[in-house]
Amino acid sequence: MTEYRHRAARYPLALTCSVGLALALTLSACGSDDSGTSEGGAADDAEASLESALEEGGEITVWAWEPTLDQVVEDFEEEYPEVSVDLVNAGSGDDQYTALQNAISAGSGIPDVAHIEYFALAQFVHAEALTDLAQFGAAELEGTYTPGPWSSVSQGEGVYGLPMDSGPMALFYNKEVFDTHDVDVPTTWDEYVDAARELQEADPDVYITSDTGDAGLATSLIWQAGGQPFQVDGTEVTVDFTDEGSTTYAETWQQLIDEDLVAPINGWTDEWYQALSDGTIATLSAGAWMPANFESGVPGASGDWRVAPLPQWEDGESASAENGGSALAVMRDGENANEELAYAFVEYANAGDGVQTKIDQGLFPAVVEKLESDEFLETEFEYFGGQQANKIFAESAANVREGWSYLPFQVYAHSIFNDTVGQAYVSDTTISDGLHEWQEALTTFAADQGFDVSQ
Repeated sequence: MTEYRHRAARYPLALTCSVGLALALTLSACGSDDSGTSEGGAADDAEASLESALEEGGEITVWAWEPTLDQVVEDFEEEYPEVSVDLVNAGSGDDQYTALQNAISAGSGIPDVAHIEYFALAQFVHAEALTDLAQFGAAELEGTYTPGPWSSVSQGEGVYGLPMDSGPMALFYNKEVFDTHDVDVPTTWDEYVDAARELQEADPDVYITSDTGDAGLATSLIWQAGGQPFQVDGTEVTVDFTDEGSTTYAETWQQLIDEDLVAPINGWTDEWYQALSDGTIATLSAGAWMPANFESGVPGASGDWRVAPLPQWEDGESASAENGGSALAVMRDGENANEELAYAFVEYANAGDGVQTKIDQGLFPAVVEKLESDEFLETEFEYFGGQQANKIFAESAANVREGWSYLPFQVYAHSIFNDTVGQAYVSDTTISDGLHEWQEALTTFAADQGFDVSQ
């Protein structure tokens, strides 16, 4: 089974990325001094230089697990026959990050291009492992992408990757289950809790959702609620889960836990897929990358499921958040030492012809032009009963709240989530208590790594 997901959950390995002395530099110092796109003619010069690099050719190595890139590489090599792309699947998520960090530490075998999820990108930026793409004209592409993905790849004046996809959130719900039990699809999170109670009362074997402690879901819902617990300014880091958005999420989700309204089933397991198939799990709040996983992992429920906007924290709102998504970044010390050629591939894949190639294979784009096209919006999903689900996803992408930041050690933060917040699912502690413990653990870690920390 192929999973097209971009996980925003737990990563057991904490990447320290040599953050000691390296983190004495601010993010702006990590970039190249010759980005210069604000000077007249600089963008034209950058484009001409990239064209020259493509004509001259050479070899680049790309580490990525996204399966749609296979066809992108094939098409790229056909268009630019002097270029050879070695596409390597070094594992997904934490597996690749481990291999990547090992290569960085060894100073050899580093790929020219790496596939990195948004939440993990800042960690490699702080380790000075990524090339600032502004020098190649990447800053000129800002309006090409939706705000959420762009804010994830841009830090200060630097651009450290181009968005490959995005994960604007939506509510996937089993229409058959809701219709059978005459329960309305919730439009607010208060209604969501009420629907959970109604479903349980109608059938004790039906749960509104499953959750055993998911860092990615928690942070995405805090994001949607307007929370901004992570703030980063160079080496100054703030971690504060006492803001209104974090508190609102904690209080609402605690009701679901206290009343046993969520199924204690781990995501991405055989049991989870079965529960999505047989109606045990009635909804799933996830990114727009989820449809391909329903089609491949829950084929027996085709036609039962639909897509709705993510429930709102207050009536009348239309706020959303990202859940997952990733970028392609150029490594500073790639083994072929050809950053221009590496960037040319990244631009082709994530801003050029490669975008449509990936969309044709089911990937949800971050490119505004594609999201607004009639062809994309009017695509009918047979799995969702012919629903034009992209209209909901695109609206969600446009409504992602601005201002969210990830920590420059977010991979580590995710890895200790279940030791702190996750304890609310298995003990007498609460999510609020867990968020406090998470905050304390993260601020301690940040201070130990040389950050200036505040709470």
